[in-house]
Amino acid sequence: MGEVVKRAYKYRFYPTPQQAEQLNRTFGCVRKVYNLALEARTRAWAVDRRRSTYVQSSAWLTEWKRTEELLFLNEVSSVPLQQALRHLQAGFAGFWGKRSRYPRFKSKRKSRASAEYTRSAFRWRDGQLTLAKMDAPLTIVWSRALPDGAEPSTVTVSRDAAGRWFVSLLVEDPTVEPLPPLSTAVGVDAGITSLLTLSTGEKVTNPRYERVDRRKLAKAQRSMARKARDSANRAKARLAVARIHARIADRRRDHLHKLSTRLVRENQTVVIEDLSVGNMLRNHSLARAISDAAWTQLRGMIEYKAAWYGRTVIAVDRWYPSTKTCSACGRINTAMALGVRVWTCPGCDAVHDRDVNAAKNILAAGLAER
Repeated sequence: MGEVVKRAYKYRFYPTPQQAEQLNRTFGCVRKVYNLALEARTRAWAVDRRRSTYVQSSAWLTEWKRTEELLFLNEVSSVPLQQALRHLQAGFAGFWGKRSRYPRFKSKRKSRASAEYTRSAFRWRDGQLTLAKMDAPLTIVWSRALPDGAEPSTVTVSRDAAGRWFVSLLVEDPTVEPLPPLSTAVGVDAGITSLLTLSTGEKVTNPRYERVDRRKLAKAQRSMARKARDSANRAKARLAVARIHARIADRRRDHLHKLSTRLVRENQTVVIEDLSVGNMLRNHSLARAISDAAWTQLRGMIEYKAAWYGRTVIAVDRWYPSTKTCSACGRINTAMALGVRVWTCPGCDAVHDRDVNAAKNILAAGLAER
């Protein structure tokens, strides 16, 4: 029996006015503590060339809560504030390990409004969740059941730009087990016209959710631009824009979940390209379409689901010439324009669909690496 998978179950909930006020205050305090700690740690490095630790930042928090101007930090649960310091520590660990950029300050307008509660800061009883500093449980819409006997170890509360409230419960999920092994493997070529092309010859249509709602989004954005800054009408118009963005993101995420689950369930090995999406976004004529395709999000889903279900994911070097190589004879063409969708190999006269050929080559290269 393998290790039990920890899985987050996310639900919408509808807070009372008092709960919403308390949570909004908590979000503000979390953001304030994170920014204060980041500023202090940055100053310590700039002045003394000294790396600060989580323990030191926790001691700073105790001192800050005693000062006159930061007494309001005592009005919220201390656990989300400590968790903010832990998240900052993880950010610095990633930076020093050269896995991520230097941590950035949280913005009231742009950063995600969220707070994380560990077991000591919430009560879970008879399927009802009550957070610290609150008298009543949250009104959660249970859109799907938690695993039998599941006890949340961490609870994350968040509010998105569209004003929707969510609670994420981290639980041990014994229902996630390795699937029966298969002999099948598939190569995956990511694209824009077709979201994915598989080495089997199948092409997965790109729904282009952003393009479908582009006219509606543009109209809402023009309406917002006409409103006076910091006015109530501006706030309403901003909410209308956020709701359209949320609709696009929700539909895209749902599609990617279904697609990634299918690929992992049907194949023992999934071979993908190690694309540098950040560099590709510099192509301004394609950046919008690339962002809408969300290849990075899809890859992340495939990788964690493969780990859950005992499958293998292989990433082929991004410089491998999968498009220009003939999958029949191995001949590499010197160049191929982006508009060429079907081509004939000069070496063996094989006729190739550009994307299917690339997917076959990706599969072959991945299996060779393995």
